[in-house]
Amino acid sequence: MRISRRAQAIEPFYVMEVAKAASELAQKVAHTDRPMVFLNIGEPDFTAPPLVQQAATQAIRDGATQYTQATGMLALRERISAWYASRFGVQVAASRIVVTAGASAALQLACLALIDAGNEILMPDPSYPCNRHFVSAADGKAVLLPASAADRFQLSAAQVAAAWTDKTRGVLLASPSNPTGTSIAPDELRSIHSVVQQHGGITLVDEIYLGLSHDARFGQTALALDDQIISINSFSKYFHMTGWRLGWLVVPEALVPVVERIAQNLFICPSTVAQHAALACFEDASIAEFERRRAEFKARRDYFIPALNALGFLVPEMPDGAFYAWADCSQICSKLGIKDSWDLAYEIMHRAHVAVTPGRDFGSTDTHKYLRFSTASSMDNLHTAIARLRDMLG
Repeated sequence: MRISRRAQAIEPFYVMEVAKAASELAQKVAHTDRPMVFLNIGEPDFTAPPLVQQAATQAIRDGATQYTQATGMLALRERISAWYASRFGVQVAASRIVVTAGASAALQLACLALIDAGNEILMPDPSYPCNRHFVSAADGKAVLLPASAADRFQLSAAQVAAAWTDKTRGVLLASPSNPTGTSIAPDELRSIHSVVQQHGGITLVDEIYLGLSHDARFGQTALALDDQIISINSFSKYFHMTGWRLGWLVVPEALVPVVERIAQNLFICPSTVAQHAALACFEDASIAEFERRRAEFKARRDYFIPALNALGFLVPEMPDGAFYAWADCSQICSKLGIKDSWDLAYEIMHRAHVAVTPGRDFGSTDTHKYLRFSTASSMDNLHTAIARLRDMLG
């Protein structure tokens, strides 16, 4: 069967190859005194809180399961709008919010609405691999620019200006970022957006981890800068609704009918039950629970990253959000006589029964030197992982 060039351009998701191997080993060691500890997947160990679960159940009982508008339920768009006002002090009209089938659908809709064949989108290296594949799926090309620890693994305005060509359509940034957990300084983001605007381009910002910011300097939405910025968000991370597949997109008013038309054809609408459930995310009791969990994620970070550093897994920039540690493992590889983080991930998996993610997926600039640890796991599991890594390293 002849495969499309578009499909061939999508690289394998190596994270899942490692996850598959870890799952197979986990079955073999499940009943031993060293079961697998999973620090490889970026999924909160918390699930949707009680009010959200109850709202979903009630929607099913009430038969509220039929199609909604392609842009989502107005009541949910209004709740999201109110959340921007109360959480960030930013006025975002509900009419600019499009509820989507996860942040993945939001990114797909944005790319299909704005990218033509041959357009190039500038992105940092390292960055989340699926983001560049959304660009490829729209027949665009992701251009990855090296981002160093000195720049918090984010792009600078100077880089964007220097890299801009006639083919460049815009930038796709993430703040906080996966895999680094670092955010863009607001002043730098403002400067980047200014460069983009000068060229008539687009600024897309993936903010799916924004609710899990731990530093007030960075925990502000890009929407505060300009209503021409396009923001992608999700109910998966801060709101802990991963498998519910619900997100949203904030776009300029003029872009709403364009995105709506594409969404009508590709998705019809997001999950109706998930939308009814998400309404309960904004109840006071739910927000209080999300904030308690955010504090727990911070406590995990504050324990785990110093412990990693002490072992020689060096985290060059403290993450200010999300739940990741982007650790330089080159010293460990040298000590153990191992080629790179890919081989080290398998070594750790088999010797310590700890699953971690090698850097291969996230770009090409020194990513072979890095491992991504996810701290979206219990404190007990993090203590166990550190103890096993310490034993492994002698």
